[in-house]
Amino acid sequence: MEEVIKFMGKVAIISDSTAYIPKDVREKNNIVMIPLNVVFGEEEYKEELEITTEQFYEEMKTKEALPKTSQPAVGLFEQRYRELGEDYDEIIVITLSSGISGTYQTAVSASTMVEDVKVHVFDSEISCFVQGFYVLKAAEMANAGRSSEEIIRELEEMKNSCRAYFMADDLSHLHRGGRLNGAQLIVGSLLQIKPVLHFENKVIVPFEKVRTAKKAISRILGLLDEDAKSGDAYNVTVIHAKRPEKAKELAEKIESKYPNCNVTISYFGPVIGTHLGEGSLGIGWVKQ
Repeated sequence: MEEVIKFMGKVAIISDSTAYIPKDVREKNNIVMIPLNVVFGEEEYKEELEITTEQFYEEMKTKEALPKTSQPAVGLFEQRYRELGEDYDEIIVITLSSGISGTYQTAVSASTMVEDVKVHVFDSEISCFVQGFYVLKAAEMANAGRSSEEIIRELEEMKNSCRAYFMADDLSHLHRGGRLNGAQLIVGSLLQIKPVLHFENKVIVPFEKVRTAKKAISRILGLLDEDAKSGDAYNVTVIHAKRPEKAKELAEKIESKYPNCNVTISYFGPVIGTHLGEGSLGIGWVKQ
C-alpha cells in the first residue's frame, strides 16, 4: 500500500527506505519514502511496504540461498517527482551511500526527466538511521520554510561530525554480496573475526580487526566516547538486527553516561539486513 502524505512548505523531502525512519515519524515530518527491494527467488518485495523486518528475518531462516536486493526503478522516482511538482518548487532526495547502491544515480537520472520541479539529490554516504539523521534535519528545515540551499549546506556540514561503526555477526553475507570493499586482502582471516566496520569514501571497509563481538562493541563505545565526552550535544542511534535486548542495553548505557546525547534505537531492515545478516549491531552519531 503506497503512502499518501500532505506536504507543507515549498521544499519536499524524499528519503529512500534504508533510512528506516518509522512510518509515523515520516508522516509527522512530511517525508516521502521510496522503497528499495528485497528479492527471495522469484518473489520481490518493497521493503517497509510489502515486507516487515520481522517477516524478512523469518524468511532468511527458511531459505537456503541469500536474498538479493535491488534499487527502486527510475520510473518510481520520476512518478514521485511529478506528483510533488504539482505543489512544490523543489525536492531534496536523500539516499544511502552511492558506493553501495545505485539508488543515488537512479534518483539523479530521474531528475533529468522532469522540468516543472527542481530536484537536488544528496548522497548521505552512509545508510540506516544515521542516514535518517540527515533526512530528519532536512525535513525540520523544510517545514520551517528554509531554502534548499540552506538545507543542503546544513547537510554537508553534518558530514563533518557524522560517525557510524558496526559489527556483522556473520561476514559471509557482506563478502558474498560484494559490499565489503577490500575483502580479498584479508578474507583468509576476516571470516574468523569480528572486525569493526565503517564507511570510508562511500564504501564499507574494515576499521579495525577485533577478535570478539564483546571487544568490537567496546571499541565502538570507545570511539563514541572520544566525541561525546566533549559535552557537545549529539544524536546517537543504536542499530540492531534482531537483537533488541542488546540494543536496549547499549542505549541505556550511553544515555546514563552521556546526558548530552539523545539516543534512539533503530534496526537493520530487509535491504541492509540482507548484506549484514541477523545479529549485527551498530552505533552512529552526529552533532545536533
